[in-house]
Amino acid sequence: MRKLLVFAFVTLISVSAMAQQVDLRKKITVSGTAETEVTPDIIYLSISLKEYLKDGNSKKKVEITDLENQLYKAIQAAGIPKENLMINSLSSFNTAPEKKKNPDFLVSKQYRLKVTDLNKWNEIIGSVDPKGVAYTNVDSYDYSKIEALKKDLKIKALQAAKVKATYLVEALGEQLGSVIDIQEQGNENYPVYRASGMMMKSAMADDNGGSAPEIDFKKIKLSYVMNTVFQIR
Repeated sequence: MRKLLVFAFVTLISVSAMAQQVDLRKKITVSGTAETEVTPDIIYLSISLKEYLKDGNSKKKVEITDLENQLYKAIQAAGIPKENLMINSLSSFNTAPEKKKNPDFLVSKQYRLKVTDLNKWNEIIGSVDPKGVAYTNVDSYDYSKIEALKKDLKIKALQAAKVKATYLVEALGEQLGSVIDIQEQGNENYPVYRASGMMMKSAMADDNGGSAPEIDFKKIKLSYVMNTVFQIR
């Protein structure tokens, strides 16, 4: 009998605890959205330079050092810091042994350049011998104030959720209480670029009279949704 009473007491406590955990507050669940578009202002470009033979004559080789000097001068003229240009491939460092074995070996080097203005990029690539440019492409891109922009959008989405919840609750003659829960979800659509602008073979440069490739960026679209739960007073 005593065991039965103990069991009944424990069961009563468990039921009471479960009853206390049930949230009986009146609530409203709404979502708020905020979005914007920005143009990338940081772009990383790959450049591959390659030696070539003038008129197919091995005695008239255009050396990689000549092409490099053209690139360096063009970057200086564009006002871009020299630290924005770096070697992008380990193989670019190991060309001396190969040239020693084979004097006719054509050296190639890959670089990575950080630019903030694509017009300057067009000036730079247009100042380099087009036959010495194996290809150029876009490595990556970013927006310098992206984190601040994300924060602002999240705040605006949260404020939009509160505004929505307020007018819905007031339409029923109630008042909006404090927030109970907040969950965020983001959607970031990065820009795309034309394939013809992304890569340019040296032969293509010849066809265009040595003109620089056009890189057509679309804007970065950022969209955030804040899912919220508010109490109804």
